[in-house]
Amino acid sequence: MVTPERGLSVSNRLQLLLAADFADLSDAIQEEIYYEFYDLVYGQILYIVRDHAAVEDIIQESFIKVITSKPDFDLESKMRGWLRVVAKNCTMNYLRKNKKYRNQVDVDSVFIHEDDVAVSSLNVENQVESNLLEQSIELYLEKLKPEYRLLIECRWKHGLSYKEIADLLDTREDIVKQRLYRARESVKKMMYREWGELDEQRKIR
Repeated sequence: MVTPERGLSVSNRLQLLLAADFADLSDAIQEEIYYEFYDLVYGQILYIVRDHAAVEDIIQESFIKVITSKPDFDLESKMRGWLRVVAKNCTMNYLRKNKKYRNQVDVDSVFIHEDDVAVSSLNVENQVESNLLEQSIELYLEKLKPEYRLLIECRWKHGLSYKEIADLLDTREDIVKQRLYRARESVKKMMYREWGELDEQRKIR
């Protein structure tokens, strides 16, 4: 990615993103605005689809939606939140339309202590933005059986090992692994039900 010169402040660039006369801005300013938007949502989208080419497509689609909507905002924080929502919605639509990427969504990576997911390439702001996905997962967790929810919280939120969880619950490690697997599969089912059906070979039984 070639980063343009930053002649405008972040606030001014984002304000111009929603300007009614965006098409009349110079090419250089439009490029600055585009890359500011790019930087804002890239990490959030990558966290979900994990494919750079797909992220590029989604960002372009999101950007077009943003400049053609242009609601009014009094506070920049509200505007940033809306921009992220547009990007997230475009990402979900992309997953529904593209089975290839939908089936590759790394749901397990949300359980960050279950898999060693590398996110060091994302800057701090984008790592925070990726928490949007975790917030969605939190809603699914509330629908799980209490025993499943407890297991995931021990493993995901508190980072306990299988042995530590087994000791805590006075059971065996293999039972913890089996029940945690079932808990994660239950969350996957809820996610896939929202995003659309999987290919037959990838359906969770």
